[in-house]
Amino acid sequence: MSDPTSICLLRTSAIGDVTHVVPLVHTLRRAWPRVALTWIVGKLERKLVGDLPGVEFVTFDKSAGWAGMREVHATLRGRRFDALLQMQVALRSNLLSLGLKAKRRVGYDHARAKDLHGLVINERIPARSGEHVLEAIGSFCEPLGLKQTQVRWDIPIPEEAHAWAAEQLPGDQPTLLVSPTSSHALRNWQTQRYAAVMDHAAAKGWRVALIGGPSPGERSMADAVLAACRHAPLDLTGKDTLKKLMAMFCRAQLLLTPDSGPMHMANTVGMKVLGLHAASNPKRSGPYSDLRWCVDKYDEASRKYFGKPANEIPWGSKIERPGVMDLIAIDDVVERFEAAAQVLGAPK
Repeated sequence: MSDPTSICLLRTSAIGDVTHVVPLVHTLRRAWPRVALTWIVGKLERKLVGDLPGVEFVTFDKSAGWAGMREVHATLRGRRFDALLQMQVALRSNLLSLGLKAKRRVGYDHARAKDLHGLVINERIPARSGEHVLEAIGSFCEPLGLKQTQVRWDIPIPEEAHAWAAEQLPGDQPTLLVSPTSSHALRNWQTQRYAAVMDHAAAKGWRVALIGGPSPGERSMADAVLAACRHAPLDLTGKDTLKKLMAMFCRAQLLLTPDSGPMHMANTVGMKVLGLHAASNPKRSGPYSDLRWCVDKYDEASRKYFGKPANEIPWGSKIERPGVMDLIAIDDVVERFEAAAQVLGAPK
């Protein structure tokens, strides 16, 4: 089988999942240095990964609906790829892929396929359970004869972003960043509990900074956390860009967050992540490189809401139920914070 000359990657969202595609890009580039890679990616997500070298990016604006699809199809009109890696099973993405011409159309195995996914592909990745999302995405190279054996990110961060982060977080004081809001509201922790952990860190001599995007929901969550804090943290909510956020992750020591995009962005630069998991399984969707600092109440949530342990429910099941995150106590998070502080050699 001859080496492919052109591959189209289709993974438009979300931020965390897009970071999981980056190691696959490096795997393909390492095996086939001359292959032409085209990545169809979301408008926001392109701001994070759109400067990866050696990749042609085509933006899909999902907010534009059918017009957004037509724009992608117009950009790629007349192109035929050796392979399409259809890494998103949502109906919108499956419909988008119909306008792309490719000899080989690789998609998910039967267990992970949905929304007519099977109708737009002609090959499937190996059927496996118990994989992290990054590993599942990495396996898209296997039908092409490769194996992802190395996880590398190297997402570019401009010098101006590093300079901005240094202005916000000067010096070498240990810093706890808190990103309290997930795109799934039922994954969010109570604001008073965030504040209690932030006050604990501040009392131990840590600099604490609240971060988040500019959306009304994130601003509202930030305001509620700030109102509950006794020690006022830095409020950087809505002040950064994705690249500036990456630069802050390079300067700070620890991130406190529920299952969210920032969790995975921080992981790409080797930052320690104190992830809050009850609604989702950290073994599937937690910070890939290091789960030691996460609070894992997923099994307890499974027993409470499904009446059985986590190993008896389908892999990847979400337990996004009202109150599920209340299973995570303040003491659980403080214990992980103290453990991380000891390893970091920071005040504790």
